[in-house]
Amino acid sequence: MKKLDIGILAHVDAGKTTLAEAILYLSGSIRKPGRVDHQDAFLDNFELERSRGITIFSKQAELMLGDVQVTLLDTPGHVDFSAEMERTLQVLDYAVLLISGADGVQGHVETLWRLLDRYQIPVFLFVNKMDQPGTDRDALLKEITERLDGRCLAFDGDMQDESFLENLAMCDEKVLEQYLESGEIDAKEIRRLILERKVFPCYFGSALKIQGVQELLDGVCAYSVQKQYPDTFGARVYKITRDQQGSRLTHLKITGGSLKVRELLTNRRSDADGQEIWEEKVNQIRIYSGSGFRTVQEAAAGEICAVTGLEHTFAGEGLGCETEAELPVLEPVLSYRIELPSDMDVHQAFIKLRMLEEEEPQLHIVWDEQHGEIHAQLMGEVQTEVLKNIVKERFGFLIAFGTGNIVYKETIRSAVEGVGHFEPLRHYAETHLLLEPGERGSGMQFFTVCSEDVLDRNWQRLILTHLEEKRHRGVLTGSEITDMRITLLTGRAHQKHTEGGDFRQATYRAVRGRERRRSAAGAGLCVPDGDSGRDGRKSAYRYSENERFFRPSRD
Repeated sequence: MKKLDIGILAHVDAGKTTLAEAILYLSGSIRKPGRVDHQDAFLDNFELERSRGITIFSKQAELMLGDVQVTLLDTPGHVDFSAEMERTLQVLDYAVLLISGADGVQGHVETLWRLLDRYQIPVFLFVNKMDQPGTDRDALLKEITERLDGRCLAFDGDMQDESFLENLAMCDEKVLEQYLESGEIDAKEIRRLILERKVFPCYFGSALKIQGVQELLDGVCAYSVQKQYPDTFGARVYKITRDQQGSRLTHLKITGGSLKVRELLTNRRSDADGQEIWEEKVNQIRIYSGSGFRTVQEAAAGEICAVTGLEHTFAGEGLGCETEAELPVLEPVLSYRIELPSDMDVHQAFIKLRMLEEEEPQLHIVWDEQHGEIHAQLMGEVQTEVLKNIVKERFGFLIAFGTGNIVYKETIRSAVEGVGHFEPLRHYAETHLLLEPGERGSGMQFFTVCSEDVLDRNWQRLILTHLEEKRHRGVLTGSEITDMRITLLTGRAHQKHTEGGDFRQATYRAVRGRERRRSAAGAGLCVPDGDSGRDGRKSAYRYSENERFFRPSRD
């Protein structure tokens, strides 16, 4: 039996939840499709989602499409909850990108398209609301090919049409040769083209009237391929939540082998020098579908499940043979001061808010010691209202937010060297770094040119790990640094006294060490994290297409 994990992505109000309801109805999972305006959608099961008519949290549903077992993941479309959507991309086999036929390709759709490219997810497109007056199929397809990709082809017409086959053959040299020889294109080759992101099938219809949805499902079943997983256990954590009883849930996808109840999981790795090691037992494995779930004794490769009993996991973490995910692209750019009730203990409030940060890491809940305030980073006003409701419902107290301020980031104008030295009693480590300005939007990039004759490879790898494991602060305003290339030049370790944690201190000091070498005014350049949108306001996210991290080969 083929198993697929498919996510639905869209700009807000494009009809994403309506499409999910139509898919569930056609698959026989629900008797009647719910509606957002009727507040009875199967997947929008939180009161806030139903009252506001938007998806806030990603949810999953289990369904069968013929002989294909599908885990359908519905993701938020509102830009304020883009981080929730991006986390879901880590576990998808395929994506359905929804485009409103009434609005065409909107700005956020282009952002979603770039994200799908970054995570290399094969895409099916569904152009919705084609029942509305004024929608033009040909004009929409032309806009899609111009603004997204020229290899977006309509798959809901005559698949044997000469023009269609010619356009399909032009997407790949091997397929072109086959077509010129035989005049046909094998379905196996079409599946390969879609899997390799060389073709993007487009379907048109109306999710509300359940038009064109079956054609989309037939196409997904016919032209998708199940991923091959290794026998060795691996899992990718993509989000953390808590159920109504307060139990901590680790949502993950099994990417190799299988996971059984009572099995021990750990973050222990051969290269995890200086890392806090945990080992915990899986108490329960849940397979969610909407608000309900069933418990299983074992989850196989390819399945998405929620696990209880793990208290130290985090979104993006890789377990077993799975590596950790890259840092997210979409980040909030507004910082708010959290105002607490006058009789509220600040320390207790901070602890509870940090629990929310586990579920939404982009909140960045921090304690401003200088002003005695708690600060959080958010996408916008809708998210602030949602957070107020969550805090009141879960913890029983009301919070307010001060005026939102843009989150600034710092970079440097010219190259500078940073030196970090750490040598308390029976400890020793020294790190020399070269910090250079990168292109705008390039993010942080880490390299090494240090000879292994000078510093062993394991110490070099550890230094690079410490460089990328946290958000380093600049010396101009104390803002997070960005758009920089940091290169390890050299370092020193003591044969007897150096431990893993020593290089963490030396590395952090080397990043800060540029303050002693160059004045803040000369080295720092403060830039807002985000560009102005079309309406003149600051956008709630920044896309860094070239953000990459370098690690030395482990071979």
